[in-house]
Amino acid sequence: MCGSDQAIVTKGSKSSSGVVPEATEDNCRPNLPLDAIINLDHGDPTMFESYWRKLGNACTVTFTGYQSLSYFSNPKNLCWFLEPKLEEEIKKLHNVVGNATVEGYRIVVGTGSSQLIQAVLYALSDPLNEPKPINVVSATPYYSSYPEVTDFVRSGLYKWAGDAHNFDKDGPYIEMVTSPSNPDGVIREPVVNRAQGTLVHDLAYYWPQYTPITSPADYDIMLFTISKCTGHAGSRIGWALVKDVDVARKMVKFIEINTIGVSKESQQRAAKILEVITDSCSQTVRTPELDNFFEYGQHHLTERWKKLKVIVKRNGLFTLPKFPLQYCNFTGDFTKAHPAFAWMKCKEDVDCEELFRGHKILTRSGKRFGSDQKYVRISMLSRDEEFDLFVQRFSAFHGIANGN
Repeated sequence: MCGSDQAIVTKGSKSSSGVVPEATEDNCRPNLPLDAIINLDHGDPTMFESYWRKLGNACTVTFTGYQSLSYFSNPKNLCWFLEPKLEEEIKKLHNVVGNATVEGYRIVVGTGSSQLIQAVLYALSDPLNEPKPINVVSATPYYSSYPEVTDFVRSGLYKWAGDAHNFDKDGPYIEMVTSPSNPDGVIREPVVNRAQGTLVHDLAYYWPQYTPITSPADYDIMLFTISKCTGHAGSRIGWALVKDVDVARKMVKFIEINTIGVSKESQQRAAKILEVITDSCSQTVRTPELDNFFEYGQHHLTERWKKLKVIVKRNGLFTLPKFPLQYCNFTGDFTKAHPAFAWMKCKEDVDCEELFRGHKILTRSGKRFGSDQKYVRISMLSRDEEFDLFVQRFSAFHGIANGN
C-alpha cells in the first residue's frame, strides 16, 4: 500500500486526461497540488525512496522479543555498543567504494553524525585542560548546523569561532573540514594550518553519487552517515573512523554518557542496508533486480542537475558553482560532481531566500552558512514529484527586481 503521505489512486478513477491506472507499489506518488509549498530547505534524502521501494523486502530485518536486551554488543570492543555485523559491513562498503581507508582505524557508531560531531569535539578538547574554551572553526560557506551544535549546551570545553579564513587567534583550535562541502559541493582542504590545530573531516557526501572518488581518504578522524550514503536518514546511524585510540575511547565515553550507546535495531537494519548496497556493486553477486545503488543515485542527480543548469542559463538571474571533470576510481570513468545541494547565487542584491519563498519554494539562506542573503542552498534530494514541481515553478522566474 501507499504510505499515509501518498495519494491512493483507485482503479477506474478519472483524471483530466482520462482513466488513471490502478495504484501499485510502483506508481504510488505523493498527492502534490500545483500550488503546494515545496520544502527544499533541508536535505531530506527521499529521492532514494524509489530505489528501496523497488527492492521490496530485500532489507527486511526481523527481531524477536528476547533480542537486544543487553546494553552490550561486544564487551571486548572499544566501542562496546557497536554491532559486529555493522562494523563488518562498514568496512566492506568502504573497501568496495574506495572512498576511505579502514585498516588501522577504530569505528565509533553514533546516533547520526550530529552526535558524533559533539562526541569528537568533547574528545579533542577535554584532555587539553585549557583555561578557556577551544575555538572551533570551519571555512565559509560552512555547514549551517556547526555553530548550533557547537554552542547549544554552552560547553566550557569548546566554542564556535566562525570562518576559518578569518581565524587569527593563538592557541589550540579544531577545524571542521567538510568535503565535499555542504552547501556548495566543493572538495575542501584545511585552511588554518597551524601546529596546535586538530582536524575533523566530515565526509558525509564523499560517495560516488555526489562526487568522483579520486582516492581513499585517510585522515585522522573521518565522519560518515547512513542518511547521505543510502538515504535512510530516519534510522539515525553514523560512524567515525578514528586513528587515535584515546580519541576513540573519549568519543565512546561521550556517547555512553549521552545515550548509553546506540540502538541495536537501527544498527542491524543499517548493516543489512549496507550489505545490499555492497552486493549491488558486485558483478558476481548482483541480480537483474538489484541495480547498482551508486549508479542509480548518480544517474538521478545528473539528470536533475542538467535540468537545473538549463533553467539557470536560460533565465540569467542566478549562478551555480562549476565543477571540474575528474576520474572516478569507483566508476572507472571521468565525471563531474553532482552535489546533494545547489548553492545558488542571485546576481542582484536581493534576499534570495525570500525571493523563492514568494514562489512557495522553501530554501535555506546563505546567512545560515556564514555567507550572505544573495545565496541559497536548495536540496536536490527530494522525491521526483517535488523536484519536478520545483523545476516547473522555477522555470517561470522572469525577473528579480519585481519579484517575478
